[in-house]
Amino acid sequence: MQTAGIGSYVAPALVVPAAGSAATGAAPFGDLLKNAIGGVDGLEEQASAAVEGMMQGTGVDVHDALIATQKADMSFELALAVRNKAVAAYQQVMGMQF
Repeated sequence: MQTAGIGSYVAPALVVPAAGSAATGAAPFGDLLKNAIGGVDGLEEQASAAVEGMMQGTGVDVHDALIATQKADMSFELALAVRNKAVAAYQQVMGMQF
């Protein structure tokens, strides 16, 4: 998975073509979804490690732990909003009559 770094923060790139999709030019939806969920999970793990390190006193500052938890929270909220939009679009398509 490719990443784009800003300072010490490394954000997962959500729209990255899969290795086998060069012929179509677009990544399969399943791969995009898997990468996005993996990025959210990675931020959750970083936040958990930062909070645990702060509580154990292993040199993690309070503000670093708070920033990590906010990044994880924001990425989760974004993933949740995208999921809600996808479900709403699916329900709208299923409600159409032909």
